Amino acid sequence: MTEGEAREALLKRQAQLAEEDRISAEGRAPVTLQQDSVGRLSRMDAMQQQAMAQAQERRRAAERARIDAALERLDADEWGYCVKCGEEIAAKRLAYDPSVAQCVGCAGGG
Repeated sequence: MTEGEAREALLKRQAQLAEEDRISAEGRAPVTLQQDSVGRLSRMDAMQQQAMAQAQERRRAAERARIDAALERLDADEWGYCVKCGEEIAAKRLAYDPSVAQCVGCAGGG
């Protein structure tokens, strides 16, 4: 994967995450008590759905942070090198996820 391809893939994923945020905004909204609804189980279900939507939003935020960091590494001509040991990251690893910051050895704790 070239740096240009990586940048394109990262920007595309960034746009997808923004769209997912837009779509799921309603699911993260506070759960209101509706007196005319079925009852306590409906509210519990709504609260569970809200918690799941909030967790997904946190995962998207973490992924966005990884993408932003990868774009910064691209701008600094440091993309493709492990931020821990400085060695080159395997091309297949970068092709799978251009936002990775560590080689397999460092990511595995080695």
